[in-house]
Amino acid sequence: MPDYYVGLMSGTSMDGIDAVVVEFGDSSVRVHAALSLPYPDELRESLLAAIREPLDVELDSSGELDRRVGECFRDAAIAVIGEGGLRSEDVIAIGSHGQTLRHQPNVAKPFSLQIGNASIIAGGTGTTTVSNFREADIAAGGQGAPLVPPFHQWLFAQESKARVIANIGGIANITILAADSADTAGFDTGPGNGLMDAWTRSQLNLAFDESGNWAGRGSVIPELLNKFLADPYFSKAPPKSTGFEYFNLAWLQKFDLSKYDATDVQSMLCELSVVSISRAIQEFAPDTQEVFVCGGGAHNLELMHRLDRYSFKTTSTTSIGLDPDWVEASAFAWLAMRTIKGQPGNLPSVTGASQRVVLGDIDSP
Repeated sequence: MPDYYVGLMSGTSMDGIDAVVVEFGDSSVRVHAALSLPYPDELRESLLAAIREPLDVELDSSGELDRRVGECFRDAAIAVIGEGGLRSEDVIAIGSHGQTLRHQPNVAKPFSLQIGNASIIAGGTGTTTVSNFREADIAAGGQGAPLVPPFHQWLFAQESKARVIANIGGIANITILAADSADTAGFDTGPGNGLMDAWTRSQLNLAFDESGNWAGRGSVIPELLNKFLADPYFSKAPPKSTGFEYFNLAWLQKFDLSKYDATDVQSMLCELSVVSISRAIQEFAPDTQEVFVCGGGAHNLELMHRLDRYSFKTTSTTSIGLDPDWVEASAFAWLAMRTIKGQPGNLPSVTGASQRVVLGDIDSP
């Protein structure tokens, strides 16, 4: 019987839980089963409200959300294990990212809060569960994010090619895989789909802009792009990470958008994601030969088309062996494997931590 691991991931878009059952080779991953489980509409709205207005979240509400998200993660794990025709005892461990409610790596007392009670996942599945991956890196002086670059390095690095992996979810991050070098860098570049999703909800009452079609009908306005890019985050040197508590609808409302057409604003939010990703690659990885995209951004055809304009040949990670929808969930299965084996899971060159550390808390069933 192969060593199976389950990875569970829900990102800043909060559209649901990606779940995979995987097995790992020396430097390869095989997805045995995969699925996405949407959050119930009412729970998703409660989560979005919690991150929009964190000071309004009472302790009772926070505890309830932690339990409800844990139950959804448990159900996703049970479903994907069943989808693979397996039993819980066939799985070595579950790696659960949880749902980020708050990421504050730059305050006086840094923290990153992911909810989704891991005891419920472990007890409900009968499987050892690893969670709370970010805190050990923060305790070592790091940002606690991004955590996927070590997995990208392990799976996608090629000695002969300078590659960048662009993980575009609600927030975008890049992993820089230099040719002929063991050094790996990476950081959050800024918004990915998150601002586009927020604007789409506010203007069209839709969850997201399907394939970037709405953005594609708008015009690029250099004046507005320059206003967006003047935000200090974009010029800040790495290590750096961010989240929806920063790049959100309130951030967007700081700008006077009343004189712009809503479609043009959507186009400019797409352009902001593309330019901030592209400039980060040009500045910190100028020798890049290939850019591979994973995450929901791989399905935004307008965004992918615009990335191509910036001289990078951009394709999805499908072409190098892993469906873009399952990269992050697979990464947390891999991190769980490393935790179970007592191996470090962070990269100080990415997060700024003082040392490599074993990540995560372990809950036994």
